[in-house]
Amino acid sequence: MLKLNELKPQTGSHSQRKRLGRGSGSGLGPTAGKGDKGQLQRSGGSVRAGFEGGQTPLYRRLPKRGFTNIHARSHAVINLSDLETRIPSEVKELNLSVLQELGLAKKTTERLVILGNGNLTRSFKIKAHRVSESATKKVSSAGGSVEIVKIQ
Repeated sequence: MLKLNELKPQTGSHSQRKRLGRGSGSGLGPTAGKGDKGQLQRSGGSVRAGFEGGQTPLYRRLPKRGFTNIHARSHAVINLSDLETRIPSEVKELNLSVLQELGLAKKTTERLVILGNGNLTRSFKIKAHRVSESATKKVSSAGGSVEIVKIQ
């Protein structure tokens, strides 16, 4: 029976830590492996990430590119082929919240766009912010309907 007080690590799996600065006989004596003098020998002696010794660092040598549009809206773009293959047969109504629950749109998505790539054999009642002409024709020919939701 194994007892808690008899537990030991497997032989060779655990090595003793090096005790720095414990005399010349220890192998890492007076300077503790840090060498003589200089910034890296002192306490707290290190340079920040990206510091290149006073040379203009890489993040300042490279030009800035582009910008982030703070007014950008995120769209979930879904093709009819995705509706045909990825949506369970019991789902008849489609809107942004349904697609988010099914994992076809991110939770942060604000608008739904339906495109007409692929064919549709099932009928859906679709509520979307934008629907292409070809998608509208294919949905209505499959017996479904399309409703355009007002954009806030």
